Amino acid sequence: MQPTVHVFGGTSDARSLCRTLDQAAIAYSLSVASEVGKVLAQDVAGQIHVGRMDAGEMQAWFQRQQIGWVIDAAHPYATALRANIQHACQALGIPLLRYQRPSEIDAVSHPLITRVTSLAEACQCAGELGQRILLTTGSKELADYVRLLPGKTLLARVLPTVEVIGQCEELGLGVENIIAMKGPFTAALNQALYQFCQADVVITKESGAEGGYQQKIEPCIALGIPCIVVERPASAKTDYYGEVITSLNELENYVTRWINREHLL
Repeated sequence: MQPTVHVFGGTSDARSLCRTLDQAAIAYSLSVASEVGKVLAQDVAGQIHVGRMDAGEMQAWFQRQQIGWVIDAAHPYATALRANIQHACQALGIPLLRYQRPSEIDAVSHPLITRVTSLAEACQCAGELGQRILLTTGSKELADYVRLLPGKTLLARVLPTVEVIGQCEELGLGVENIIAMKGPFTAALNQALYQFCQADVVITKESGAEGGYQQKIEPCIALGIPCIVVERPASAKTDYYGEVITSLNELENYVTRWINREHLL
């Protein structure tokens, strides 16, 4: 059966959305950026497309695959991808549904927590707070942290894959700098890790409940470690082409409407 729905996203949110589509027996395809995303998505039934696409390539893909509906479940910080999805859907008049992961940034307030609006600002703050800097921000922007924090001891928590660990090694990070684990993690595990690493400061992102945001913040407060939080890009909070949902329940309601509409056509 030719897929009529296309989902973007290699996150846990995207995989949960795909499982909802599986339960509704809706044919779909899923875009992930890398082989890592494909491995993580092995439990979903849809066809998996590996590789990044710009807006023009998306339009061509949608037309070839006869896509009639797009779900954007990309990471909150994937601003370029979101812009391309929006542009491609608008150009072809394809309905777009965006899953927006709820924020928890206002759930915890403490003097040890510093909110910043960019990676560069995070590095500037961290550089003034200590020598040993624990990054819980993934591997995508690791090269920027290495470049902007020269002379600092960087401890990078990343996915345990050959591709990602190879990237770390190319950036000069050795076995004492790489923490290869797949999250999200409990607050207790994070606290033990922070203590083991002897981190002077932790840098993280506004990852929401799915990314274990509070579980990363609370151990910093308990241990007296400064925590720098890189806020979501402003473009992730503005008006967006298409409908926006923030829960799987909303998706189930949307799917029901979609099925009913298809039956009427």
